Amino acid sequence: MEKSDSEQLILVDEHDDVLGHLDKESCHDGDGVRHRAFSVFLFDSDGQLLIQQRAAAKRLWPGYWSNSVCSHPRRGEELESAAVRRVQQELGITVAVSWVYRFEYHARFGDLGSEHEVCSVFIGRVDAATIAALAPDPNEVAALEWVSSAKLERQFKNAADDYSPWFKLEWNALSSEHSSTLARFTNR
Repeated sequence: MEKSDSEQLILVDEHDDVLGHLDKESCHDGDGVRHRAFSVFLFDSDGQLLIQQRAAAKRLWPGYWSNSVCSHPRRGEELESAAVRRVQQELGITVAVSWVYRFEYHARFGDLGSEHEVCSVFIGRVDAATIAALAPDPNEVAALEWVSSAKLERQFKNAADDYSPWFKLEWNALSSEHSSTLARFTNR
């Protein structure tokens, strides 16, 4: 099933309890309607993070760099299953992921709409064979890059406006509040 603006997203309260469902386009109009989302951070065996540049056709934050994969679970879909599905759809690979934490954020993208999400953050590791199989969907991903933690932090300082707001928030929380989990993947 392709992603579309009519896809039903899961509306939630601040505790991530389900309140109902609404189409994706409406969830992102104006100030946005709070809905469930997820972000995935994929690391290689050298501790480098796979980041993606969002496709130019994306409604919100087109051309911005972001974490490996971010999306929404479908109506009735569990978060981990949704994360694995979207990694396969966006990057063409199958990877096991582990839940790390959840947070809420709200970010407006000018007059084009907003993200208002309760977002679960997942982390995973990819091996050399999986990396060789990467096949990004050009409708979702303009470019991919592997970055070290040090390089990413320099880029956030020198070109912060090139990165999606949720990515910066998530990396900050992973680096500070979840540093022991992050260290297992980054070889820090």
